[in-house]
Amino acid sequence: MYSRDDIISPPNAPDIETGDGDQQQDALGEDAGEQIKEFGSVTPKQGKYPIHCLTIIGQIEGHYILSSQNKATKYEHVIPQLVAIEEDPEIQGLLVILNTVGGDVEAGLAIAELIAGMKKPVVSLVLGGGHSIGVPLAVCARRSFIVPSATMTVHPVRMSGLVVGVPQTYSYFEKMQDRIVKFICDHSGVTEAELRKMLHNTTELATDIGTVLSGEEAVACGLIDQIGSLRDAIAYLYDQIGAQRGSDGA
Repeated sequence: MYSRDDIISPPNAPDIETGDGDQQQDALGEDAGEQIKEFGSVTPKQGKYPIHCLTIIGQIEGHYILSSQNKATKYEHVIPQLVAIEEDPEIQGLLVILNTVGGDVEAGLAIAELIAGMKKPVVSLVLGGGHSIGVPLAVCARRSFIVPSATMTVHPVRMSGLVVGVPQTYSYFEKMQDRIVKFICDHSGVTEAELRKMLHNTTELATDIGTVLSGEEAVACGLIDQIGSLRDAIAYLYDQIGAQRGSDGA
């Protein structure tokens, strides 16, 4: 389901122009351009509630640096952001947008565990693809959405590089797979039996085993909560923020 070599680098955003040399703010705020370019995230404050938008794009980079040609999300960038979001009193919720092929298993699970443990409302939206270790990252939110055109690939743990062919290696793989399966089942509506059946499917992938799910199939099996677009994800996030503020007496 995941490979240790996947990495994520923040996408390069175009420079924000200022007319006639004036110090003008862009529509998202003074620091939004740098925030997007450096971390692939932004905190818009013009909506009903201030929320943070975090993108997980390309490959999730873990302990090994990926090629500069790869689009990658670096976990050492994401983890401090999550802590800052949780502790920032001005930010009321988190929107996680995913279009990822997967990546480093431990880095992906670390990010997913942090998101799942946040007190603030979190909503995820899968665009394009939420493959491999992107599956736990998609389901870790309080509510998960997927657009109809997106796909998700569920497959067993994979590892590149030197592998020692001894029983201990296969035991390690099995334990890692069990951790991933447990996390996914604990944070979604899919059953363990159904998930393992999809993991070991041999009829869909030419050079691997696993299952490719469309958006509707991901919802039908309980992996993702519902089909939806950006407006649906933001509307649900606003509802959750409003409910939490009410319960907190804000």
